[in-house]
Amino acid sequence: MSDSLNAICRIPGGGSLRGAVHIPPSKSAAHRAMLCATLAGGRSVLAPIELSNDMKATINAITALGAKVQLSGDTLTVDGIGGHFGDASNRPVDVNCIESGSTLRFIIPIACAAGINGRFIGEGTLVSRPIGLYSDLLPKAGVECFSDGGLPLICKGKLQPGSYEMPGNISSQFITGMLMALPLCDGDSTLRLTTPLQSSAYVDMTLSCMADFGVKVERTEDGWFIPGGQKYSPRQYAVEGDWSQAGFFLAAGALGSELTLRGLRLDSSQGDKAAVELFRGFGAEIEMNQDEITVRKGALHGQHINAGQIPDLVPCLALCAALCEGTTIIDHAERLRIKESDRLTSTAAMIHSLGGKVQVMDDGLIIEGVKRFKGSVVDGFRDHRIVMSAAIGALCADGEVTVTTPYSVNKSYPSFFEVYNSLGGKANVIDMGQ
Repeated sequence: MSDSLNAICRIPGGGSLRGAVHIPPSKSAAHRAMLCATLAGGRSVLAPIELSNDMKATINAITALGAKVQLSGDTLTVDGIGGHFGDASNRPVDVNCIESGSTLRFIIPIACAAGINGRFIGEGTLVSRPIGLYSDLLPKAGVECFSDGGLPLICKGKLQPGSYEMPGNISSQFITGMLMALPLCDGDSTLRLTTPLQSSAYVDMTLSCMADFGVKVERTEDGWFIPGGQKYSPRQYAVEGDWSQAGFFLAAGALGSELTLRGLRLDSSQGDKAAVELFRGFGAEIEMNQDEITVRKGALHGQHINAGQIPDLVPCLALCAALCEGTTIIDHAERLRIKESDRLTSTAAMIHSLGGKVQVMDDGLIIEGVKRFKGSVVDGFRDHRIVMSAAIGALCADGEVTVTTPYSVNKSYPSFFEVYNSLGGKANVIDMGQ
């Protein structure tokens, strides 16, 4: 798909999706596997990979670090830099993270641990998304940081082992970046959290992926002990399906479609696996077995959702809540204000446009259910999760729904509309030109 901002997507109101959908590979798992493969000495093979813009960002980053990358179909081959950091030390590189916050926050300390002098740049909202924690933390560890408060960020010097402290209620992406980088240092390190950890499942994913590539850390009472001098080992790596993307199809099923989801690991450490119980909490009928999940509409009712561990699910959960009987409260979601959009405001605007009733709180949403949506124009806010949620909402609208910036799905799920239409949807993406 193009990336034109002047495109729209027209979807006739009503209808439903039917059939089986293979959920795309997890961005979160793929980011981590690519970086571990880069730090390994030798060749790793990762599959499947869907070439979204976020995946392009991480490929940019690991190529800048010196990895050799080849994508054939959905298989990515990575020849890592391994122990050859000396060849890269003091080599200035530009790392374009596009709009991927994960790429940016993961790669900064990794590049510093490798002794690579990096200039980190990005596009769109990433330029102003928070990175100040590194600007405070890294200079205490032998790395000079230069920034005007956002991107570009320039880092010079080599990350040193030591004792680190970080708040746990920040994006877990910062914690992941440090956990992946510190094993490369010459000595042992500790990372202590000064507040309780949010999005803990994402950190669990990181530790699991690191262990798969031969690197281990030890959990402590308030953080981790990270032995230094470790080496990542190359391997073949199967990228699991993405539970956050599955949320959109679970929402569609809860609202009247009948879908079978395939390609998901039921034993996944992804926090968004909670989507199954959350949609069951609305009243959706969900059956699970080893290989697939089937979802159908039930008698839907509101519920209270603590979104602290599952922020990416909020748009599709809120959409479903807007058509449930009664009231739904979603809270502990304040970090959504610094995503691709202010996702509390943009989710509320989407629901309002469709005729729903929603109130924005400082840390969440209060949603009163209505019986049906109406046809309308919905601002996609250049946010992939808002666009995909609106497309699911159109299935329950009495009239045509027009969604702006539909190509935003390229960030995480470029084939979304193709899959949507293959299941019986009627999304018509139109590039309006200049």
